Amino acid sequence: MTFTTKAQVTTGRPVLPDPRPLTAPEYFHVLAKPTGPICNLDCRYCFFLSKEALYPGDRFRMEDDLLDTYMSQLFESQGSSPEVTIAWQGGEPTLMGVDFFSRAVEVAGRYRRPGQTVNHTMQTNGTLLTDQWCELLAQHDFLVGISIDGPAAMHDRYRVDKRGGPTFDKVAHGLGLLKKHAVEFNILCTVNAANQDHPLDVYRYFRDELAARHIQFIPIVERENDTGFQHGDRVTDRSVDAEAWGLFMIAVFDEWVRRDVGTVFVPYFDAALASWLGVQPSMCILNETCGNGVALGHNGDLYSCDHFVEPEYLLGNVRETHMLELVASPQQRAFGDDKSDGLPQYCRSCEVRFACNGECPKNRFVCTPSGEPGLNYLCAGYKSFFTHINGSMRIMVDLLRRGSFADEIISILASAGRNDPCPCGNGLKAKRCHQR
Repeated sequence: MTFTTKAQVTTGRPVLPDPRPLTAPEYFHVLAKPTGPICNLDCRYCFFLSKEALYPGDRFRMEDDLLDTYMSQLFESQGSSPEVTIAWQGGEPTLMGVDFFSRAVEVAGRYRRPGQTVNHTMQTNGTLLTDQWCELLAQHDFLVGISIDGPAAMHDRYRVDKRGGPTFDKVAHGLGLLKKHAVEFNILCTVNAANQDHPLDVYRYFRDELAARHIQFIPIVERENDTGFQHGDRVTDRSVDAEAWGLFMIAVFDEWVRRDVGTVFVPYFDAALASWLGVQPSMCILNETCGNGVALGHNGDLYSCDHFVEPEYLLGNVRETHMLELVASPQQRAFGDDKSDGLPQYCRSCEVRFACNGECPKNRFVCTPSGEPGLNYLCAGYKSFFTHINGSMRIMVDLLRRGSFADEIISILASAGRNDPCPCGNGLKAKRCHQR
């Protein structure tokens, strides 16, 4: 679908419409925040709570007319796509109440085209979940992401309530309700200063104690400034250390590749395998460009990205301009292309660039060894991680291209003699590598 830009007026000087058509991407993802940044918790590292200052005096609740406008435009944007994903986040979306989400499902049903599948998803801290909530989530097949940072001591270090108190028991209760009602869930775990040195304790807790089969790890890179925006080149002491991030992911990967391939799913590992296969990964942060994942505020404001909810990255309001036009705008296309265009030469010549692509632009605020700006804060960790998994990835790629399954790598790694070189090619004996 194409658009022509509208005339604009700047400092009294008219700008004529651009005759070149604007083309929206074939698919883009909208992360809707019905309560804006409002949350019932006060997680110490949360980058979104400060966004409240953007809307002083606001009620921070999505109105029903906006809900209808959003759904209408979302389904129009997806055209003839067989699947449409409706994603809710916050703040804390469950603060809107069960009735709001019942209406949301109903409105989506009105706009759904014949044969279209609607995928409902929600990210929540889990503390407000009830049987009534879980009945709704189960009835409409919601995929629920629940935020847990590991066992209680690690989780409660930073994920606290408004009084600074622990939240783990409430989250665990919410997860128990999801399980009771057979609601599909995944774990979202931030990796921060409190848990970065305990990768296997965290991973095994999720796998063995919580029976999680989908686990997403998010590195906390929190800028130290007074604005709450992506400013400055210093990080807080809560942030993950760059090298520790790499070691964390290596330890989890080695555990996963020798026993959990095909039964536990970690987005970073799936995305890496896609990159080694030469296929675009599903994680936007590892794509060559971005700009196809926008954030919708409670009042209809549309921002370039969930991590860039800042005045500079406000595209417009969907009450005034169709989201297709906003996503296709020169501002948004430039935002997405800048991920590749702004890559330092140090990254362009890196042997793992094909898998990393400089990761998320929000983390590119340090300098390369030669002093060139724009290097990702987590570069050292990503470089060690992607280098380490190269051999295992090549084995799985070979399996897939021969028509086999990737999980056969488990038996391949186990079949080597303990004193033989590990099949992963890391140069170590099997007993000191993937059989240790």
